[in-house]
Amino acid sequence: MLCVLSGGTGTPKLLQGLREIFDLSIIVNTAEDIWVSGNKICPDIDSVIYSLSGVIDDEKWWGIKGDTFETYSRLKELGFDEGLMIGDLDRATHIIRSELLRKAYSLTEAIEELKNRFEIAERILPMCEEEIESIVVTSQGEMHFQDFWVKHRGEPDVVDVKFAGIENARMTEEVEIVLDECDAVVIGPSNPITSIMPIISVNGFNKKLKNKKVLAVSPIIGKKAFSGPAGKLMRAKGFEVSPTGVADCYREFLDVLIVDEVDSHLAGTHGKYEIVSTKTIIKDKKEALELAKFIGEVI
Repeated sequence: MLCVLSGGTGTPKLLQGLREIFDLSIIVNTAEDIWVSGNKICPDIDSVIYSLSGVIDDEKWWGIKGDTFETYSRLKELGFDEGLMIGDLDRATHIIRSELLRKAYSLTEAIEELKNRFEIAERILPMCEEEIESIVVTSQGEMHFQDFWVKHRGEPDVVDVKFAGIENARMTEEVEIVLDECDAVVIGPSNPITSIMPIISVNGFNKKLKNKKVLAVSPIIGKKAFSGPAGKLMRAKGFEVSPTGVADCYREFLDVLIVDEVDSHLAGTHGKYEIVSTKTIIKDKKEALELAKFIGEVI
């Protein structure tokens, strides 16, 4: 069994290939979760669910393909701006999850119920049960990651990134079992700071990873993030925006870093970890499968 650490965008693409080869358990970031209009939004978890169920909008890599925004638009007409642009079909997912939580389901149980309703065989687990918030410290003050990325379009200068409540976060029993029983761990090509760092910051997570073979796929190609604000956030946390900067994020437990062909000159042994190169840009399921096969060879 392969354990995958996932955020949004990059890793859900890769999962479409990995599932063809491996028995997967996926541990997903929840530090970008936010409550909107009485419903709990779990952006990264939902991207994983939508990707594996085949309904994801594969142009944006969030939300549901062909979704409409009638409710969002009507609320805005009535003077209520939700901030996040939530689709009508997407909203149904949030409502079901939130109703389950109000019925005293744990988040783990609610996600299990949802993924079953989407007919997904793979295990999808939130990184913890505690409410964690990714807070971006900017030149305009502190703001939730969703406000920084959606409302402010990632434009403010970033001074730091904090994970409010992370000191109280504990691995669930389900997460511990997966980490104990998996054959290897793959860190997907998601944002190292706001997607992966919260997961590995959960109490005891790092220690578990030190006892496993850990491979990471770099979301940085050359000196630039393939998508999203990863570069700006890495600089704010003191990491170089490069594949080796990604390796530094995971240096305590990393065994292999997979980089794009553009960065093949980095291949070789770097202290405790090795760098190997292949094509990492994923545009369709075929390319996802090719990268997954390469990962299988490296493992």
